[in-house]
Amino acid sequence: MHTPVDLYLETWNATDAATRERLLADHWSEAATYTDPMVDVAGHDEISATIAAVQAQFPSYVFSLVGSIDAHHRQTRFQWGLGPAHAEPVVIGFDVLVSDEGGRIQCVHGFLDKVPG
Repeated sequence: MHTPVDLYLETWNATDAATRERLLADHWSEAATYTDPMVDVAGHDEISATIAAVQAQFPSYVFSLVGSIDAHHRQTRFQWGLGPAHAEPVVIGFDVLVSDEGGRIQCVHGFLDKVPG
């Protein structure tokens, strides 16, 4: 069984637009929002465009889980890393996912802990 974090990271790692759109449609609320220090977007199209922009900025990098997942009720917090596969992350962030009553990702509150120069 995939956790919301697994599905979240899978969405961020989907470089194929059709795959990313399917993941958003299947596992994210239609009215999903994503907010971090760099962006504040809503809806599948804007979230997908944000993901594509990050992938363009960091080509061939992947998102991975850093540490453990903490969850209660419909909230999940975790730290993630972005960098070359199987290497030390270049960027590290901390996100809080809130799921809707159906278990789909409803909103994401993101924070950046480590950003390159």
